[in-house]
Amino acid sequence: MTAEEWEIFLDDTVGPEFPEGMTSWVATGRWENPAGVAKRETSHLLQLAHDGSQEKDRAVRRIIQRYKSRFQQEAVMRIRSQACRSF
Repeated sequence: MTAEEWEIFLDDTVGPEFPEGMTSWVATGRWENPAGVAKRETSHLLQLAHDGSQEKDRAVRRIIQRYKSRFQQEAVMRIRSQACRSF
C-alpha cells in the first residue's frame, strides 16, 4: 500500500469511527505465512485511545475487517491495554 492509500484509509475509515483522534506511524514488520515463509513488509501502527465501551470495541473490529479486506491482509495484530491519559 502507498502512503496515500494509508492516509485515505485513515480519513474515510478510521476518522469517522474515532473523530476524537488517533495516532499512526510506519514501522517495518516481519511475519511467517502459513507456508512457513518469513516475509518482511511495511507495517502501519494505529493507536486509538478510548473508553473501552462495547461501541468502541465494535468500531475497532470494523476498522480491522475493512483494513483486511481493502489491503488483502490475512491478519491484523490488535493489542489492548489500559492506560491513564491526561491532557
